[in-house]
Amino acid sequence: MKFRTKFSRVEDTSPYPAPEEVYNIRIWLMMLSAGMSAAMFGYDGAFIGSTLKLPAFKHTFGLTDAEGAKKLAALTSQIVSTFQAGCFFGTLSTYPLVERFGIKPCFFLASFLFCLGSILQTVSTGSLGLIYGGRALTGLAVGNAYLLGPAYVAMNSPPAVRGKMVGLLETVYQAFSVIGFWVNYGVNENISATSNAQWRIPVAFQLVPGSLLGILMFFQPEAPRWLMSKGREEEAISNLCYLRKLPQDHPYIRFEIEQIKEQIDSERVNGVEASFVEKLKQSVGPLNRNRLGLGLAMMLLQNLSGINALNYYSSTLIQNIGFTGTSVSLLATGVYGLEKALVTLVFMTFFVDTAGRRKALLFGSIGAALGMYYLGIYTHVADTFDHPPPKDAGAIMGLVAVYWYTFHYAYSWNGIPFMFCAEVFPNQIRMLCMTMTTCMQWLAQFMIVYSLPYMVVSIKSFTFIFFAVCTTFSFIFTLLFVPETKVSKAVEIERERRRMQYRKVGYQVASNLFSPPPLHRLLCSLSADHRAWF
Repeated sequence: MKFRTKFSRVEDTSPYPAPEEVYNIRIWLMMLSAGMSAAMFGYDGAFIGSTLKLPAFKHTFGLTDAEGAKKLAALTSQIVSTFQAGCFFGTLSTYPLVERFGIKPCFFLASFLFCLGSILQTVSTGSLGLIYGGRALTGLAVGNAYLLGPAYVAMNSPPAVRGKMVGLLETVYQAFSVIGFWVNYGVNENISATSNAQWRIPVAFQLVPGSLLGILMFFQPEAPRWLMSKGREEEAISNLCYLRKLPQDHPYIRFEIEQIKEQIDSERVNGVEASFVEKLKQSVGPLNRNRLGLGLAMMLLQNLSGINALNYYSSTLIQNIGFTGTSVSLLATGVYGLEKALVTLVFMTFFVDTAGRRKALLFGSIGAALGMYYLGIYTHVADTFDHPPPKDAGAIMGLVAVYWYTFHYAYSWNGIPFMFCAEVFPNQIRMLCMTMTTCMQWLAQFMIVYSLPYMVVSIKSFTFIFFAVCTTFSFIFTLLFVPETKVSKAVEIERERRRMQYRKVGYQVASNLFSPPPLHRLLCSLSADHRAWF
């Protein structure tokens, strides 16, 4: 069934299509509210690297002389990587907190910690201790919230738009990333280099997404599926009616409640309430270890592509290809962020379900690697790390190579690894496996952002070559091991038909409708239930 609502075009191919009232403004506000978790991470990834390069920040923390320039590399590495360390531990704490208190309280906790960390950084006047403490707190907050955002949106979204709404979280991330880049450009252009306001404004702006998460989530309901799993059925039905804008006695509400109950019952049969040790054994057992290994590897390769090097240190790297001057490098960085946001938005909205995941990863790896190879060869031949080159054709092509790399990364490795991990794990161990793969994401980010300042100083142009080789390996890895997780509409319709038949005869639908096969037949095990949460 195809129809256009007030907010989007919807194609519902399920045997029991949702009524038009379900696609209302409330689900979009729900997505936007939870999207502030992605906004916090997006802004941080964009603003911190450029803020550390602002003249006022260097002056406040005594980094203006030659000795200070050496200290800046170490300081930048430590300040940026402290955030990733906080994210790692924040992610580890998410699973038990959600099980005990629910999703909304965890969002509120993340909002409080993020705002507190932002305030500590803003009030610092030359005290690095406050900077480090604030970065650790904001990292804890993002590690908690960034894992929960997609889960909350997926559990509350109508099936026909679930993938799109989860994908739009990446758009929120990119939007605030763009804001982060341009805020730094604005303060550098309009505020004196001797004023602390130049660096305090971008630092204090963290309070915007941090406070919006708590404020907007205050008006959102707890996830009905989580309430139902805790036996709070009346509250779950009330919240579902609010989100769907339908009365309790509406047939679709009764249908969706029964679906949730069946999923919860089947999860309990399949061990969703098993102990942590039992779930861990399932995760690394013969039926799931290939999936977990692929998820961990994809998170690692996503960071080895060099994207976080550009996210956090783009102004530094752009200066090293010949575009000197704080204003020039910040302007080029802002264009980079805008391009990444637009490409991600277009691909996630219109092409991800038609082009598929595997093809995007393959083509993206080739394109991104070519861009990095050019940057490495050019900076080595022109010796740009030691001698500022002229702004000739080679330097211009270097900037084009940055944007070429960004284009190919944005539609491939930017969001697809997260989608892959959300699609391949069975329900009973999904939260645990997603926690492990997300922890790998933070560990890999920590490794890259901590190492990059030292790599720039020691191996110089071979920094780009290193990322190019890693991206080339990503192509080989995808070609040999990564299956396509996009399921055709015909398969989706057939699986829905089977589930409806099972329901009619009273069969409790298990989360693993099809027994997990070997790696090369992994796609066959991806039932619609496997994607119910994310």
